[in-house]
Amino acid sequence: MTSTGFTPGRILRLSLLILGSLIFLAPYIFMISTAGKAQDDIFTSALKLIPTHFFYVENIAKALSKVDMGTLLFNGVLVCGLIFFFQVLIAIPCAYAMAKLKFPAARTMMVLIMLGLLIPIHATALPLYVGFNNLSLLNSYTALVAPFSISVFAIFMFLQFFRAMPDDLIHAARLDGMSEIGIVARVIVPNAWPAVTAFAIFSVVAHWNDLYWPLIVISKQAYFTPPLGLMYFRAAEAGDDYGALMAATLIITLPLVAAFLLAQKRFVEGITMTGLKG
Repeated sequence: MTSTGFTPGRILRLSLLILGSLIFLAPYIFMISTAGKAQDDIFTSALKLIPTHFFYVENIAKALSKVDMGTLLFNGVLVCGLIFFFQVLIAIPCAYAMAKLKFPAARTMMVLIMLGLLIPIHATALPLYVGFNNLSLLNSYTALVAPFSISVFAIFMFLQFFRAMPDDLIHAARLDGMSEIGIVARVIVPNAWPAVTAFAIFSVVAHWNDLYWPLIVISKQAYFTPPLGLMYFRAAEAGDDYGALMAATLIITLPLVAAFLLAQKRFVEGITMTGLKG
């Protein structure tokens, strides 16, 4: 008869998990605390998580009045949505071809994908900027979306997922007279939703929080993404308004937290099935 109580090993594991979760949640807890403090409370010598006087309403009102939060959130959703759409549209057929079709350049393509994973955006930022400038595409959604429309990480992730799919399913579809495009649309995509959901979390979080590339190609406020909008709270003379800054950051990060909580089950399932365990 097995014991269901707290054994020393289980207590140790739970303690490590709780400690790890507190370490990861500490910045978010500090952000929530600071969003409710007045400027004088933030710079006191004593660090208190619970504000002496709650200034949440004032800081949120200041954040909403200082930036056009609706435009920032709209731009963030539009840019992340377009990037994710094109990444999946391109990655799924490429990954299917490499996983289930035999052709001479398959090994070469795999090498190129692995090399592509090693190249950071910083290495290609200058030539991309020059190209967009020559095409007069700076300060546009095209400049924000186009460089990320092909994701080698997405191709690699879907490749691992498709390799685990049974070949008999593909052969049966071919016997029914389906073309390769039909197989991708009617067989592969319906079975790939766990991997698509898992990749969606990676893609949306990465590009929602991206400051480096928008800072290079965007100077008009109408195209500002959420991270660029937070730069409104910098003031060289008066100092940074940390209370309003944290309130704005809280508003901007809430959609990501909500999206992850809603897709958590599919995310874990997709990560497990693709073999990309942390």
